[in-house]
Amino acid sequence: MGGMGVGRVAAILIGLVLVVSLVVVTAYYQRDIHQARERVAVGSQVVETPCGPIEYAVAGEGVPVLVVHGAGGGFDQGLDALETLAGEGLQLIAMSRFGYLRTPLPPDASAAAQADAHACLLDALEIPRAAIVGASAGAPSSLQFALRHPERTTALVLLVPAAYVPRPGNAPPLVTPRGTELLFETALRWDFLFWVAPKLARDTVLRAILATPPEVVEVASTDEQARVARMMERILPVSPRRAGLLNDAAVISTLPPYALERIDVPTLIISLEDDLFGTYDAARYSAEQIPNARFIGYPRGGHLWVGHHAEVMGDIRAFLRQTGAADEL
Repeated sequence: MGGMGVGRVAAILIGLVLVVSLVVVTAYYQRDIHQARERVAVGSQVVETPCGPIEYAVAGEGVPVLVVHGAGGGFDQGLDALETLAGEGLQLIAMSRFGYLRTPLPPDASAAAQADAHACLLDALEIPRAAIVGASAGAPSSLQFALRHPERTTALVLLVPAAYVPRPGNAPPLVTPRGTELLFETALRWDFLFWVAPKLARDTVLRAILATPPEVVEVASTDEQARVARMMERILPVSPRRAGLLNDAAVISTLPPYALERIDVPTLIISLEDDLFGTYDAARYSAEQIPNARFIGYPRGGHLWVGHHAEVMGDIRAFLRQTGAADEL
């Protein structure tokens, strides 16, 4: 066989390998994205309110606690983050905020409008008052809920909050990790690209999307590594969350100072110094401005509080006990 023939055979073999690889990758992707879509299609319901349709899920029984998820979330991620509190005298009510999953994005999707939607959800469920736990980009609407609906707020918890903090030179309150904008313009546009990204560039996704130093995850316990992997996987499907993600980016990039001194409910704020979104300064500033707020800070753990999950959940549980918001515990 001449050199030309050998080259042709090699090209055919390479082509076959590529085709088979593509078929296998496509099959794995179709399996995973089907499972992701199935997961978010069950376990929640949509209620019609004066603020529009709102998707929500309930876990546990007892004192009502509104769970307000962060960017890239939905009712599913809200429940995932705080699931250890359900069934301990707390009833977790996790909604999908505007633009996430089955909650549509209205023309006014500001933090104030989101807060009013939280109140609308309570009305629909005939719940007069509740504690509210806002994580990350869920913090602005949680703060607004405490300001706009104080009579309905029993306690406020902010976890790694996206909140205003004055910075030199009027710099943005929050930090944008390197690679975040690139991932927003690529992986977050299509489910397939985000499915691939953690497999090919896990550390980049950890830093840019989850704002957590990869080295913190590397030395974490097996349970904590599994929790991080689950949170990374459960951003899928990303396409029905994209409208909410883009709205959160707009809200967070223009955060104004709120009248925090007017908040008159028991408040707990938790953050970590190495959170790559820079929420630590904002958390501490908010705690200084809110009367009698309690601040808990950890030096390491990133935006996902890696290595401190049990402690953080314990902090929240103890706070609810102390404030009387969970006096049934």
